[in-house]
Amino acid sequence: MSSVPAPRSRVFLLSPANCGGERAKLVFRPEARFELAMKLRTPQGAPIGDVFSFLSGLYFRGKLAYARHFARRFEDRHAHFVITTNRGLLPVDHHLTLADLRKMGCVPIDAEDRRYRRPLVRAVKELLCTNDECDVVLLGSVASGKYVDVLLDLLGDRLQFPSEFVGRGDMSRGGLMLRCVDENRELTYVPVRGAVRHGQRPPKLERRPPGASLRTVIHPS
Repeated sequence: MSSVPAPRSRVFLLSPANCGGERAKLVFRPEARFELAMKLRTPQGAPIGDVFSFLSGLYFRGKLAYARHFARRFEDRHAHFVITTNRGLLPVDHHLTLADLRKMGCVPIDAEDRRYRRPLVRAVKELLCTNDECDVVLLGSVASGKYVDVLLDLLGDRLQFPSEFVGRGDMSRGGLMLRCVDENRELTYVPVRGAVRHGQRPPKLERRPPGASLRTVIHPS
C-alpha cells in the first residue's frame, strides 16, 4: 500500500491592525482603565493578538481565530505571525507595551520605507531558514502591494492567499473566517503570483440564525 504523504507545514501571516486609528486612541488615553489598556501599561504588556483584535475588531479577530484553528504546527515552532510596521514578524502571543504600540503607529506600511521593509525582509529570511518546506498563507489584502511587494520577492510561489478573499471587504473577510472556524472548513489557498487579486464583490454572507455561534474567544481553549 502506498503511504499518504504528510500534509505540508503551514505558516499564516496576519496583516496588522491600524495602530493610529480611533480605537487606538482609546488605549492611549491616560485615563483608560479597561483591562487591555491597563495591561499595556505594565512592563509585561499584552499579547499582540489581543491588542490588534481590540484595535481592528471583527477583521483581525477572524484572522487570529482562523490562523490558530488551522495552523499546522511543526516541532515547537510558531505557526502564525503578525506583520508589523517596524519589527518584521512577531508571534501572535508576543507581548507589547504601550511604548511598543506607539512606535508602531509612527511607521507607515510602505514597501519603500526602510523602517518597514528591512525588518520584514530580515524576519521572512529567518522564517525560511527554520521552515524551508512550509507554505506561507497571507491573511490580508493582496489587492495592493504593501505586503505582496515585499513578500513575493522572498517567497515566490510559496506565498499563498485565500481565493475567497477576492472582492471582499475587511468585515466580510473577518466574518467569513469566523464562520470557517465554527464549521471547521478551511478556505482555498492559491499562489499570489499570477492570481486574480481584484474582482467583483461576492454576495453578502447569509444572515446567521439567532443563537448561531461566531467565535469571540481570542485565546485557544
